Amino acid sequence: MKLLKGLWIGFWSGLILGLLMKWIQSVTGVQIYTLLLNVDFVPVIGTIQWSEVTEFIFHMTISLIIGVVFVYLAKRRNYSFGQLVLISLLMSVPFPFLYFLLSYFAIEANVPAVTDWGAFLYWVFSHLTYSLLLPILYKTFERKNAVSQ
Repeated sequence: MKLLKGLWIGFWSGLILGLLMKWIQSVTGVQIYTLLLNVDFVPVIGTIQWSEVTEFIFHMTISLIIGVVFVYLAKRRNYSFGQLVLISLLMSVPFPFLYFLLSYFAIEANVPAVTDWGAFLYWVFSHLTYSLLLPILYKTFERKNAVSQ
């Protein structure tokens, strides 16, 4: 059950993150969604022209793994919502730094510069939203299971 719950939470939070970043990019023109999906610097797979759908599947795969890890940690004890938020935020510490790495290592993709602080703030806002979705979806799923039993 932990695995399915983690996959469910990872799916929805990853989908919302992707859609939010795509919306921000369409409204502002800041290429944060492109940055999220960019894999052109990854050895072997970076040389292939992937479709947006395939690149989004790569993103979702990472989100599914994060969702499973989050649920595994959340199930270890009976944590309060605040403690779950703290766990999620601690798991999310690398996300802001990924902006700089992904921007720096991008080869051909039209992504924001490492020094584009507006893009960085959109990136952080989007990933903070993702981080908060993990405990919210976890508690929502817990409530629905409690009602159905």
